[in-house]
Amino acid sequence: MTLAPAEVALPGWAPDADERGVLDIAPTVLRKIAEYAADQVPGTLHRERRVAGVDVGEAGPRARVAAGADAVDVRLELTLLYPAPVRETVAAVRSRIADDLARLAGYRVRSLAVTVSGLRGAPAETARIR
Repeated sequence: MTLAPAEVALPGWAPDADERGVLDIAPTVLRKIAEYAADQVPGTLHRERRVAGVDVGEAGPRARVAAGADAVDVRLELTLLYPAPVRETVAAVRSRIADDLARLAGYRVRSLAVTVSGLRGAPAETARIR
Protein backbone atom coordinates (compact mmCIF):
# COMPACT_ATOMS: atom_id res chain seq x y z
CA MET A 1 0.00 0.00 0.00
CA THR A 2 1.36 3.41 -0.91
CA LEU A 3 0.49 6.60 0.90
CA ALA A 4 -0.31 9.89 -0.77
CA PRO A 5 2.33 12.58 -0.13
CA ALA A 6 0.01 14.38 2.32
CA GLU A 7 -0.29 11.17 4.39
CA VAL A 8 3.43 10.56 4.73
CA ALA A 9 4.52 11.52 8.21
CA LEU A 10 7.98 12.83 8.98
CA PRO A 11 9.95 10.87 11.55
CA GLY A 12 9.76 12.20 15.09
CA TRP A 13 13.35 13.43 14.91
CA ALA A 14 12.78 15.63 11.84
CA PRO A 15 13.23 19.36 12.62
CA ASP A 16 10.44 21.86 12.10
CA ALA A 17 10.32 23.67 8.76
CA ASP A 18 11.76 26.83 10.32
CA GLU A 19 14.75 24.91 11.64
CA ARG A 20 15.64 22.89 8.52
CA GLY A 21 17.88 25.54 6.99
CA VAL A 22 17.74 28.06 4.21
CA LEU A 23 17.68 27.95 0.46
CA ASP A 24 20.16 30.23 -1.27
CA ILE A 25 19.57 30.88 -4.94
CA ALA A 26 22.66 32.09 -6.78
CA PRO A 27 22.41 35.45 -8.55
CA THR A 28 23.29 33.64 -11.79
CA VAL A 29 20.06 31.64 -11.53
CA LEU A 30 18.05 34.80 -10.85
CA ARG A 31 19.71 36.43 -13.88
CA LYS A 32 18.77 33.49 -16.10
CA ILE A 33 15.17 33.58 -14.88
CA ALA A 34 14.96 37.30 -15.71
CA GLU A 35 16.55 36.84 -19.16
CA TYR A 36 14.32 33.90 -20.04
CA ALA A 37 11.19 35.74 -18.87
CA ALA A 38 12.08 38.79 -20.98
CA ASP A 39 12.80 36.56 -23.97
CA GLN A 40 9.32 35.03 -23.79
CA VAL A 41 7.45 38.33 -24.17
CA PRO A 42 6.13 38.96 -27.70
CA GLY A 43 7.95 41.87 -29.33
CA THR A 44 11.40 41.13 -27.91
CA LEU A 45 14.10 40.08 -30.35
CA HIS A 46 17.53 38.51 -30.28
CA ARG A 47 20.27 40.79 -31.49
CA GLU A 48 23.09 39.89 -33.82
CA ARG A 49 26.46 39.21 -32.24
CA ARG A 50 29.49 40.30 -34.20
CA VAL A 51 33.18 40.06 -33.46
CA ALA A 52 35.44 42.13 -35.71
CA GLY A 53 32.57 42.44 -38.19
CA VAL A 54 32.00 38.68 -38.39
CA ASP A 55 28.56 37.34 -37.51
CA VAL A 56 28.89 34.91 -34.57
CA GLY A 57 25.22 34.22 -33.89
CA GLU A 58 22.50 35.77 -31.80
CA ALA A 59 22.15 36.92 -28.22
CA GLY A 60 18.99 37.48 -26.21
CA PRO A 61 18.28 39.94 -23.42
CA ARG A 62 21.08 40.64 -20.93
CA ALA A 63 20.35 41.10 -17.25
CA ARG A 64 22.35 42.01 -14.16
CA VAL A 65 20.83 41.02 -10.84
CA ALA A 66 21.71 42.14 -7.33
CA ALA A 67 19.97 40.01 -4.71
CA GLY A 68 19.13 41.02 -1.16
CA ALA A 69 17.43 38.99 1.56
CA ASP A 70 14.06 38.74 -0.19
CA ALA A 71 14.24 41.30 -3.01
CA VAL A 72 16.26 41.82 -6.18
CA ASP A 73 17.36 44.76 -8.28
CA VAL A 74 17.44 43.98 -12.00
CA ARG A 75 19.08 45.89 -14.85
CA LEU A 76 17.96 44.59 -18.23
CA GLU A 77 19.12 45.37 -21.75
CA LEU A 78 17.06 44.17 -24.69
CA THR A 79 16.17 44.66 -28.34
CA LEU A 80 12.59 45.23 -29.45
CA LEU A 81 10.63 44.76 -32.64
CA TYR A 82 10.02 47.92 -34.65
CA PRO A 83 7.44 49.30 -35.25
CA ALA A 84 5.74 48.22 -32.06
CA PRO A 85 4.42 49.94 -28.93
CA VAL A 86 7.62 50.20 -26.89
CA ARG A 87 5.97 51.24 -23.61
CA GLU A 88 3.49 48.36 -23.69
CA THR A 89 6.19 45.83 -24.56
CA VAL A 90 8.46 47.05 -21.75
CA ALA A 91 5.52 46.97 -19.31
CA ALA A 92 4.83 43.35 -20.32
CA VAL A 93 8.53 42.51 -19.82
CA ARG A 94 8.52 44.10 -16.35
CA SER A 95 5.39 42.22 -15.34
CA ARG A 96 6.66 38.87 -16.65
CA ILE A 97 10.02 39.20 -14.88
CA ALA A 98 8.40 40.19 -11.58
CA ASP A 99 5.91 37.33 -11.79
CA ASP A 100 8.52 34.70 -12.73
CA LEU A 101 11.02 35.75 -10.04
CA ALA A 102 8.29 35.68 -7.40
CA ARG A 103 6.83 32.36 -8.57
CA LEU A 104 10.07 30.47 -9.23
CA ALA A 105 12.47 31.90 -6.67
CA GLY A 106 10.33 33.65 -4.06
CA TYR A 107 11.98 37.04 -4.65
CA ARG A 108 10.14 40.29 -5.14
CA VAL A 109 11.53 42.85 -7.58
CA ARG A 110 12.57 46.00 -5.75
CA SER A 111 13.72 47.81 -8.89
CA LEU A 112 13.82 46.95 -12.57
CA ALA A 113 15.67 49.24 -14.98
CA VAL A 114 15.10 48.44 -18.65
CA THR A 115 17.37 49.75 -21.40
CA VAL A 116 16.16 49.29 -24.95
CA SER A 117 19.46 48.95 -26.80
CA GLY A 118 17.95 48.51 -30.22
CA LEU A 119 14.85 48.55 -32.37
CA ARG A 120 14.87 46.19 -35.32
CA GLY A 121 12.41 45.49 -38.07
CA ALA A 122 10.88 42.07 -38.51
CA PRO A 123 13.73 39.57 -38.86
CA ALA A 124 14.27 37.28 -41.81
CA GLU A 125 12.74 33.80 -41.72
CA THR A 126 15.86 32.30 -40.13
CA ALA A 127 15.92 34.60 -37.08
CA ARG A 128 13.82 33.94 -34.00
CA ILE A 129 11.02 36.27 -32.88
CA ARG A 130 9.95 36.20 -29.26
